[in-house]
Amino acid sequence: MFLAETFRDAWKRASAFLRNRSANVAMIFAISSIPVVIAAGAGLDLTRAMIVKSALSEALDAAALSVGSAPGLTQAQMQTQAQNYFNANYKVDAAYGTPAAVTVVPNGQSVTVSTSVPMPTTLMSVAGIHSVPVDASSTVVWGQTKLWVSLVLDNTGSMCESDANRNASSPCPHPSSGAKIVALKSATHSLLTMLQGASANPGDVQVALVPFVKDVNVGTGFSSASWIDWGYFGSCNISGITYQSKCQTTHGTWTTWNGNGTCSISGKTTQNSCQNATGTWTGNSHSNWNGCVNDRGNDGGPDTNNNYDVMKTSPSTGTVSSLFVAENYSSCPQALIGLGYNWSALSTEVDAMVADGTTNQSIGLVWGWHALSTGAPLNALALPANTARYIIILSDGLNTQNRWSSSQSSVDARMSLVCTNAKADHIIIYAVFVDIGGTQGNSTVLQNCATDATKYFDLTSTTQIADTFNNIGQQITNLRVAR
Repeated sequence: MFLAETFRDAWKRASAFLRNRSANVAMIFAISSIPVVIAAGAGLDLTRAMIVKSALSEALDAAALSVGSAPGLTQAQMQTQAQNYFNANYKVDAAYGTPAAVTVVPNGQSVTVSTSVPMPTTLMSVAGIHSVPVDASSTVVWGQTKLWVSLVLDNTGSMCESDANRNASSPCPHPSSGAKIVALKSATHSLLTMLQGASANPGDVQVALVPFVKDVNVGTGFSSASWIDWGYFGSCNISGITYQSKCQTTHGTWTTWNGNGTCSISGKTTQNSCQNATGTWTGNSHSNWNGCVNDRGNDGGPDTNNNYDVMKTSPSTGTVSSLFVAENYSSCPQALIGLGYNWSALSTEVDAMVADGTTNQSIGLVWGWHALSTGAPLNALALPANTARYIIILSDGLNTQNRWSSSQSSVDARMSLVCTNAKADHIIIYAVFVDIGGTQGNSTVLQNCATDATKYFDLTSTTQIADTFNNIGQQITNLRVAR
């Protein structure tokens, strides 16, 4: 009996305790708040992790692009370069964790750069989770398409100028470090390195180099070529006549003055001998030629029927206006290099460039086009399958002179035809205008020459040349982030 009563009493007390709700709200809230806090902390820390992930990815993209565009590096060099680029581009506060050293894994036509951050948590630490690993990687690949590239580079006198000195004189064989010609050389070297690295096999990427001024230098090795017109390379004994055929077909003019007479042909002393004689042309030795050629066309202007000066049409010995006119231009630039992949020769030629002379962008463009074309004068081989052809032209000024005119509008008109014709031949044209401080305004003719708006660059500082060439190089080599 005693045990039964004791049990009933205990049961009543237990039942009463269970029915009592006076303190359960606080206890239940305290217990239930733990997962709420953890959930909120997870959301906050997830946001922090996304910030870190995004920053890691951007910095790794820069590091991967840097390594991918610099072939020939050792593993240690790739590691150092990738780390330096990552450090320069990762700007997240140390409170979000310290990234591990980047790793670099090259694999054929790609390179992968990766790292991770043990990101400290905030409210999730309540649940004993004190850090969250945030991993990221970036893979850069470059394409297999073969490339033919003509670098058409302004070597005129104004390339002596710099951001600090916009009135530098030319020529400048030893220009100041900030001069446009110096920046161009440096940027071209980097671009050549990128192009060389994009070639999976020798010859997959080939480059032509065409320095230009008013003329282009084809090199004295072509002095016996049948496509050279030597009609201006000499002198006539008739004053004011500079072309051979005109000299040899022009009769003398007899002028009387106070009973005396003179002949326009030297050595003719009677009216009859003067008027019946034609001029005599004395040609200069071809061994004295410096390699410069001028625009193709007629003595008095372009051949507007055939438009040889704005076409890649091969020259014909029977058609004088189709030949390339030899002249000893005093500011003849470095000789062009036809399409090939002798990277050492290309680099040496870039180093030798000197700024001097006046500007004819048309002749630079048309010779850049010749370099990408079969047949005379430069005789590129047949275009391989899956080969893209590019012209990259950089100029710092407006057109000032061609063979026939010093009118900018006249030279621009011929240049526009070159660009139109080359693009119709499926040449992709990048045009870079270096206009320090924006003082010259936009170059409409260069802008229109570019294949599209994304391929025209209007630069206002020499420091932008390197970045622009790097940008173009990445585009044409298909260097891209594949993650």
